[in-house]
Amino acid sequence: MCSTVIVTSYVGYRKPSDYLSAATSRKMAKAVMQSNIGVDDTRMERNNTSTARSPAVEVWGEIQGCNNWCKFVKPLHPFLRREIIRYAEIVNINYKSVHFHPCNFANYQVTKHIYIPTCSRLVGFVAVSSNAEVERRDIVVSFRGVYNFSEWIANLMVSLTPARMNPDDPRPEVKVGSGVLGLYTSDGVGNSKLGFGSCREQLLCEIRRLVNLYKDEDVSITLAGHSMGSSLALLFGYDLAELGLNNVGEETEKKIIPITVYSFAGPRVGNMEFKKRCEELGVKVLRVVNVRDLITKLPGMFFNENLIRVFPWKLKTCFFYAHVGVELSLDFFKINDLFCVHDLGHIIDFLSPSFKQDQGCADDGDGIIT
Repeated sequence: MCSTVIVTSYVGYRKPSDYLSAATSRKMAKAVMQSNIGVDDTRMERNNTSTARSPAVEVWGEIQGCNNWCKFVKPLHPFLRREIIRYAEIVNINYKSVHFHPCNFANYQVTKHIYIPTCSRLVGFVAVSSNAEVERRDIVVSFRGVYNFSEWIANLMVSLTPARMNPDDPRPEVKVGSGVLGLYTSDGVGNSKLGFGSCREQLLCEIRRLVNLYKDEDVSITLAGHSMGSSLALLFGYDLAELGLNNVGEETEKKIIPITVYSFAGPRVGNMEFKKRCEELGVKVLRVVNVRDLITKLPGMFFNENLIRVFPWKLKTCFFYAHVGVELSLDFFKINDLFCVHDLGHIIDFLSPSFKQDQGCADDGDGIIT
């Protein structure tokens, strides 16, 4: 009989003694690779063993952002709320995985763990759903937030640098933060004890394999991350689309796999040209943010997409950061917990229908849930 882990509200900031060692990460990865993701999903009121057709199947395209969540964010649709909580819980597993147990979580199976090669630490994982409930293969890539000092330093490296993901079409005007780009592309040569390739190489290799494996099925690619992890999720989504890895089939029967990013408390990633290119490529992004969270206003607190709208004829967009996608705004704060505004666990709790009823909270109709 399988045990379960109840994922509770958890702050992603840990004291040094709480960090996962590289050895612990490897042991955990080996154990989990042989099992399914384990978590108690009662907060979403799901029956994980049920194979009944989910009502969300009928609108899964809308939930994946095919129409930019029009009429689903304002006010927040209950199906979208449930999916947001589900992906947030999957991201939250990155913080709780040291207590992992082999159990089902919404029929997702872990296929690969992703490491930052410079320090041999887990930064996320790839998982695939069975198609029994949602009637498609949902490939999920989940990224955690900042875990140690070196990652904080990377977050502070905000100078814009060309992404150049596609060597055949480098697009030097498309720029992203140098810190997150370094985390994504650095191969850690000389530092990694395990000989990993870069996060990018690990991810692209696994997604290519899975897309080819399920090429005859309906597939969606969902990338989810918290804080720094949301930056990695968006950068990876752009990379996939720029390389065309979501285009499958023969020329006469080519189909495009939708790429959706669920960003939780994420900062800005790139410039306005990066934003425009993501939109051109069809990368859909839903940003779940607390209006009181300073991290979501960085980088470019003063010089950003809002300033460009005011002075469009004077400012060169390549030098300004810009958010990508649709924003779902939350508004909560606890005097005795200053970090709650950025905490993924609090976001999950705040979106929970039971929490909303207990606290008497409501959607104000403008997408801000208070």
